[in-house]
Amino acid sequence: MEEEHFKERRAPEGRRESVVDRRLGLDRRRGPGRRLSDERKAAEEGRMSDEQLDFLLAIDEYKRKNSRPFPTWTEVLEVIKALGYRKVAEPQSLQQFDKEPEKAKVPLGTWQD
Repeated sequence: MEEEHFKERRAPEGRRESVVDRRLGLDRRRGPGRRLSDERKAAEEGRMSDEQLDFLLAIDEYKRKNSRPFPTWTEVLEVIKALGYRKVAEPQSLQQFDKEPEKAKVPLGTWQD
């Protein structure tokens, strides 16, 4: 039988020496082991403040060290205190975080037509 020969369409200099780097998903500009976490990437893109990133990393460390995928609110408060946060101001209303306009709210247990 005759052997079939295929002509290489890509130029040799355009071919990768190894496809391992592509399969690992590493960012070649940073080098191996320098891939950013999703949290760090969000922080660098300005979607997260340094304070938010510190809190997130502290919670993540707590969860790993204590094998707690879902810490209780008491544990979260302990992590916040460990970061150095203390109650120094008078309590304020949480109304500023309200997502719904005041008139659209319906008290629980009532129906609105």
